[in-house]
Amino acid sequence: MDIQMLKDFFMWCTIIDGSVLILWTLIFTIIPNLVFKSQTWIFPTKKKEHYALIMYSFIGLFKIMFIIFNLIPYLVLLIIG
Repeated sequence: MDIQMLKDFFMWCTIIDGSVLILWTLIFTIIPNLVFKSQTWIFPTKKKEHYALIMYSFIGLFKIMFIIFNLIPYLVLLIIG
């Protein structure tokens, strides 16, 4: 496995995971009521505020993981390549 293959791998991981992060954030900020109703049908919860806190926490965790495991390795490979 050479550096070019790793660059391509992390580039596509960054693009795909970044798109998922943007889509997830947009869906939750644009139509939060629909997301809440569809999720409480599967996982019952009583308060919308708790659900919003949980969703924002998951988005924040996903963003941190995206930066640590996709973006930083890709940038490092660009720098050393």
